[in-house]
Amino acid sequence: MPSPAVKKSNFFGRFAGRVTAWSGSTPAFSIAMGIVLVWAATGPLFHYSETWQLFINTGTTIITFLMVFLIQRAQNKDSLVLHLKLNELLAAHRGASNRLINAQDFTEEEIELLHQYFCRLSDMAKRDHDLGRTHSIEEAEENHQEKKRVRYRR
Repeated sequence: MPSPAVKKSNFFGRFAGRVTAWSGSTPAFSIAMGIVLVWAATGPLFHYSETWQLFINTGTTIITFLMVFLIQRAQNKDSLVLHLKLNELLAAHRGASNRLINAQDFTEEEIELLHQYFCRLSDMAKRDHDLGRTHSIEEAEENHQEKKRVRYRR
């Protein structure tokens, strides 16, 4: 049986997912647009007073503040799921480098180093006139050297 903390987390996750999905829908946009139009139309009635302006400013600020956290939570979950799927593909592919599993946890320096390495792989493929040929990090230099040896033997 799940603990109360897990139940609350699941409830909040479902709630956040539903609110985020609904807030991006046409009806949600239509309601928001309607509120703004009603507010704008009532301007002359309230003589464009500070209270009239404060009403829309306060409402939009509160909604924006709350939505930032809900949307960020949804994006965090989506990002994690995407990373898991990519990790599964890397782990399942025989020629892929397992070093790239959990690359999202690498430091900026490690990411830059890998970027430079993949640029080298791209340059090797261009020199070989075979952009469809792929290499893992571990195989790249060895494969490139082997191709050079085969060319020199001809």
